[in-house]
Amino acid sequence: MLKKLLLAGICVLSAGTGLFAEDGDLYSWEFSVDMMWLFIGAILVFVMQAGFALVETGLTRAKNASNITMKNLMDFCLGAIAYWAIGWGFMYGSDSLGGLIGASDFFKGPMEITASAGNFYKSWFFQVVFAATAATIVSGAMAGRTQFKSYLVYSTFISAFIYPIQGHWIWGGGWLSKLGFHDFAGSTVVHSVGGWSALMGAMIVGPRLGKYVKSPDGAVLVKAFPGHNIPFACLGVLLLWFGWFGFNAASTGTAVGEGGSILARVAVTTCLAASAGALGSLSLSWAWFKKPDVSMTMNGILAGLVSITAPCAVVSPGASIVIGFIGGILVVLAVEFIDKVLRIDDPVGASSVHLVCGIFGTLAVGIWGNVEGVALGLLHGGGFTQLGRQLAGVLSVGAWSAFTSLGLFLAIKAVIGLRVSAKDEMMGLDLSEHKSEAYTGFQIFSNM
Repeated sequence: MLKKLLLAGICVLSAGTGLFAEDGDLYSWEFSVDMMWLFIGAILVFVMQAGFALVETGLTRAKNASNITMKNLMDFCLGAIAYWAIGWGFMYGSDSLGGLIGASDFFKGPMEITASAGNFYKSWFFQVVFAATAATIVSGAMAGRTQFKSYLVYSTFISAFIYPIQGHWIWGGGWLSKLGFHDFAGSTVVHSVGGWSALMGAMIVGPRLGKYVKSPDGAVLVKAFPGHNIPFACLGVLLLWFGWFGFNAASTGTAVGEGGSILARVAVTTCLAASAGALGSLSLSWAWFKKPDVSMTMNGILAGLVSITAPCAVVSPGASIVIGFIGGILVVLAVEFIDKVLRIDDPVGASSVHLVCGIFGTLAVGIWGNVEGVALGLLHGGGFTQLGRQLAGVLSVGAWSAFTSLGLFLAIKAVIGLRVSAKDEMMGLDLSEHKSEAYTGFQIFSNM
């Protein structure tokens, strides 16, 4: 009975390919399966927008909840249009300037009923949710003190320019892909880019009022601002974990033949790395702070996921546990270092999760990679060759992302302003920026 249902499903999918398949196309059923798989994967990644919104809302103050929600909504709305208009062309257009940039397919929208047109639409739909993810990473790092209009300018710019150009280097056939750099699902392409932008944005906008204060003896005290809704944040982490199965596994691009085997392994390594990331951050935070820290453990799950995103298709399940566990440890160290040594106020730890673990995950390919002809790492007889390629990608994309986002935030600050007034910050951005409270009737603010 089950076999009959599966065959019937394949027949239905195959019949549907009449819209896109050429006459005599022998692989039309494969096209249909891949179309559905990429569509499902894109929907899973889209759900991550809700995850980011809940994580950032839960880990920040109640008086800014509506503002966080608005930023996560508009990240996608503006980003989708900008990525369709010019971002896609920069990323996947014809290779130009020696592999530095794409130079065609701007404002693309083929109307013919062909396999080529169908391939464009399925690929665009899958890629736009990645672009939105890179943009939304910055929201939490700049929470509680950034002008909404200024954030919209930044969000549009990253989806149209910063993200797609470096994406061309790696996924669009540019110079890093020709070098042999490997980033299966975006530890660098998506997460490091968002992480660098988050770090630059948090640095330029400055810390929240009262975050770093001087004591009478001149020492700088670092004040913690606990999140107002930890269950929200936990639900957000679980939604992100759920969406990550689309983020990583659907990056196979196909569910047919070898692609099906690869996506199954990717799902397993993704699951194990996230679990190990939680254990790594839990162990270190428990030993360091004498209590099992909830927010650190949740960020440990995200750290494991970011760390495995680049190597998920080229490492074994055992290696994914090691990678995830190290990522969980790294995020605790990074949060403490950025907050208390660099004194950069990142309310949700976005820079630590996405930048630090994105870099580590990219380098992990050159250490634990174990697929001949794709990525053979240091521990499997590949020497330092792949590790060198990975390092070249980390440095080049890091330089591009850091300098372009730094210039952008400085320009926004000079032209239209980046930070809200002290009065508006104390009032809360829900009221000052949107005249809307997230918890009307349940929360009385006495910050003025």
